[in-house]
Amino acid sequence: MQIETTWWITAVEVPIVAALFTMIHGLRRDLQDRIERSDQRESDVVTRTRDELAEFKLEVARAYVPLSLIRDVDRRLSQHLLRIEAKLEEATRAGRVPRTRGVVGEDVS
Repeated sequence: MQIETTWWITAVEVPIVAALFTMIHGLRRDLQDRIERSDQRESDVVTRTRDELAEFKLEVARAYVPLSLIRDVDRRLSQHLLRIEAKLEEATRAGRVPRTRGVVGEDVS
């Protein structure tokens, strides 16, 4: 009993080629899935980083100027405005009206 060459090709090589095709297709599909998962992870990382940066900016904005400094500036500004108001009231009671500056070249006297 002699086995023909075409029988070997049919019986051995065809299943091997089919198995290799199935393996290559499975590897390709697995690689594509890994790429998609990687893209999703990168997108998640970018989103998380963007959110953390926004929170950090907000925290820096809150802590950049201390509240005591803002209160000090507000107190000093209020004192200056009160002094200006007192001077204007004093000038009004004395009957003097402060001179205003005119347009350049205009006689203000």
